[in-house]
Amino acid sequence: MNVRPVKEGYTEILVPVPEDGAGFAPSSVPVFYNPVMEMNRDISIAATSVFIQDLENDKRKDLSYVDALSASGIRGLRMICELGLYTTLNDWNEAAYRLIQQNIERLDINDRAVASHRNANVLLHEKHFNIVDLDPFGTPAPFLAAATRSAIDMLAVTATDTAPLCGAHLNSGIRKYAAIPFNNEYHSEMGVRILLGKIARELSLNDKGMEPLLSHATRHYVRTYLKIRKGAKQADRMLKEIGFIAHCPVCGHREMNIGLAPSIRKNCKLCDNMNIIAGPMWLGKLHSPDYCNSVIEEIDLRNFKTKDYAIKMLELCRDELDIPMFYDQHILCKRLGVSACRIETFIQYLRENGFMASRTHFSGTSFKTDASINEIEKSLIKIC
Repeated sequence: MNVRPVKEGYTEILVPVPEDGAGFAPSSVPVFYNPVMEMNRDISIAATSVFIQDLENDKRKDLSYVDALSASGIRGLRMICELGLYTTLNDWNEAAYRLIQQNIERLDINDRAVASHRNANVLLHEKHFNIVDLDPFGTPAPFLAAATRSAIDMLAVTATDTAPLCGAHLNSGIRKYAAIPFNNEYHSEMGVRILLGKIARELSLNDKGMEPLLSHATRHYVRTYLKIRKGAKQADRMLKEIGFIAHCPVCGHREMNIGLAPSIRKNCKLCDNMNIIAGPMWLGKLHSPDYCNSVIEEIDLRNFKTKDYAIKMLELCRDELDIPMFYDQHILCKRLGVSACRIETFIQYLRENGFMASRTHFSGTSFKTDASINEIEKSLIKIC
C-alpha cells in the first residue's frame, strides 16, 4: 500500500494513495481517508477540547476516548497529538489496523494510543469509554446500541447516509432509524432530528439521558455532540423531547406533537387538508449557545485550515432559534409569486412586528420563527 503524509491541525500522518499515484479518490484505496471531512474533524477537536475543560479535575486526568471506526485513524491520532487523550483506535479492516500501528510508531505516541483490530460493536459492548466517537462510512445505526451503552460522558456521532435520514430513501430510513422522515424543504433538519431521536431511544434502554451540545447538517453528513446524563430520571426527562410533526403539504402549516403516542390532528387546522406525519424524532434543542461560543473561541485559537468556514457555521448554530423546523424563504416566495428579498431584511421585519426570528445553518435561504405560516406569508407579500 502506497502512503503519503498529510497534515491536519497540528498532526501529520501517513494516508493511503492509489497504486498508480495519480490523484486521490477515497474509495479507490484499501484504507478510507476523506480530506473533505477535515472541517468535521477540526470542529471535533475543538468541541472535545471544550468538553473536557468543563469536566472536574479528577476526571480529566485519565479520560478515555475511542475512535470506534478509525479507518486511517486521523481523528483519533489528532485527539492524542492535539488534546493528549488516552485513545483507542479501532478498525476491523486489517490494512487500516496496520496503518494505524505504523502511524502510532511514527508519531511516538505508544504511551497514549492503543491500536485495536476488533468488531466495533464487540469492543463497545465490552468496554466503557468516557468519550465515544462514531464516524462510519454510511449509517451509524448498527453501532448505536453498543455506543450508547459504552459512552460515559460524551457521545459524538456522524451520519453520512443523508438520503435515508432525510426521506429521499424512505424505506431505508424507516428500517435503520425506526422513524418516518419527510423529504421536503426542511429535510436537512429532519435528518438531524431523526438521528437524535434514534440515539435518545437507544440511550433510554441504558437508563441514560442526553443533552445536545452541538448538532449540524453540513454538505453530505450530519454530526452531533451529546453530553451523557446518567440515571432513569434523566432518561425519562429526555424522552419527553421525543415526538412527531404533522405537516400540511397544501398550506405549509406544521404542528409539533410531543410524546411517543400523542393524539395527532388528522386534518390541518388552517385549511382542513390532510396532514402527513413524520417521527418519532427529537423535538428538543439542537445546540447549547454557551457551548457553541466556547467551541468558536477554541477554533479561533487554533491554526485550522477550515477555521473561517467552521466559525461562520458555528455562529449560525449558536444564534438559531430552538424551534423545529425551519422555513425556506425562496420556496415560500415562489409559491406566493413574489421575488425574495434579503433574508436579513425579512428576519428584521418579523422581529419588528413582535415575532422571534433567526437565520439557520441549514441553508442560506432558511429561517426560523414563531410566526404562523399565514403571518409569514403576509409579511413576505408586504416587503418582497
